[in-house]
Amino acid sequence: MVAVIHTAPIDLPRTVGALRASGHEQRGVKTEIRDNLLAALRSGRDPWPGIVGFESTVLPQLERALIAGHDVVLLGERGQGKTRLLRSLIGLLDEWSPVIEGSELGEHPYEPITPVSLRRARELGDELPVAWVHRDERYTEKLATPDTAVADLIGDVDPVKVAEGRSLGDPETIHYGLVPRAHRGIVAINELPDLAERIQVALLNVMEERDIQVRGYTLRLPLDVLLVASANPEDYTNRGRIITPLKDRFGAEVRTHYPLEVADEVALVQQEAELVADVPRHLVEVLARFSRHLRDSTAIDQSSGVSARFAVAAAETVAAAALRRAAVTGEAHAYARPVDLETVPAVLRGKLEFASGEEGREEEILEHLLRRATADTARFALRGVDLTGLTEAVSEHPVRTGERIPATEVVAGLPQVPALTEVARRLDAAGTEDPGPMASAAELALEYLFLTRKLAKDESDDGDTVSYG
Repeated sequence: MVAVIHTAPIDLPRTVGALRASGHEQRGVKTEIRDNLLAALRSGRDPWPGIVGFESTVLPQLERALIAGHDVVLLGERGQGKTRLLRSLIGLLDEWSPVIEGSELGEHPYEPITPVSLRRARELGDELPVAWVHRDERYTEKLATPDTAVADLIGDVDPVKVAEGRSLGDPETIHYGLVPRAHRGIVAINELPDLAERIQVALLNVMEERDIQVRGYTLRLPLDVLLVASANPEDYTNRGRIITPLKDRFGAEVRTHYPLEVADEVALVQQEAELVADVPRHLVEVLARFSRHLRDSTAIDQSSGVSARFAVAAAETVAAAALRRAAVTGEAHAYARPVDLETVPAVLRGKLEFASGEEGREEEILEHLLRRATADTARFALRGVDLTGLTEAVSEHPVRTGERIPATEVVAGLPQVPALTEVARRLDAAGTEDPGPMASAAELALEYLFLTRKLAKDESDDGDTVSYG
């Protein structure tokens, strides 16, 4: 991800006196988020761009929690978009926010809280310099790991400052950790149960009393933070748990889930996948149904989940297979066909955890579920289409397909029957001179007839497939 450098508008106030004269009002971060969320809802603007499949389930719960001013923990299995959802909270912050220029904790010019800023405010008065930070700089994220220390999250004594001559009792010797530095912003902790329990204890005061304790120092810092976290269900992760007192301090626990509808999974893949070739919607639907079959299968260890990233990676694999095939066959345009789906099980089996007792059957299981997904997609897309004419024509004149057969040859070998015209219309393959869409649509129809035992097929050693009656 490329870092974006934001430059504040030049007409914003640059001293605390000018800031007061402009009529600026200070708001706490939770109030700011509440106001901006309600404004978006009232105007009909989507406050959650890029979030798919949570519209009627997760998002209303999260919105109610934010309006209530609660710290939130998102609970769900891997690949359910928890981190993506946490990062989308950035959009609910004001685009630009004033801070005391040079302040270590990004304090509001009206309310300095550290000894240094308090002293500067007394000395400079209305001339206290003001800087502006972009909303992106007010979101801090930490991946919890077992080796995370209290110093990382809360702070520690800075030996450099002590060496400069300050006494250990001087609060200015403290080097602040991640949470205090997120003052007036959002701090997100991913995989919260991975924090050692003694580290979780260090967060208790921050969340309830809003003070921090560092090696005997107790500073009453009125920290203004929204603390959000993600966690896997306790029956999945054996690495740790959220201690009860900390769980009690989160105002809301919101459960996430995998996409509930095929259309949501398809939309997610189309949004997230970086495809190097054209992958038609019907093949994306196959992959979406494949993921859903995996989540329902007793052969897959469901306690570890089947990430939404699986379908995304599968689509990228299919696109790569199409591009490779185009390079081998000399096709000018790489367009994915059902033959490219065969590459998915072997490449992505390592992303899944299989149930005990299924050793040695992994690829067989994946191929079976992929065939089911292909048949389900074709049945849905081609419902009502009479394929009898296509079956009879292929019985008389077999059709050759495969990864070494270019789309032009596939199309040239197809029978001229009305059924294929309707198949092309249903699968968006009509009205184009590119043979790729028609070859892809016809292959899906032929595969469906094979899977429903209306046609037979033979596969040669070089990868060619002949469909016949």
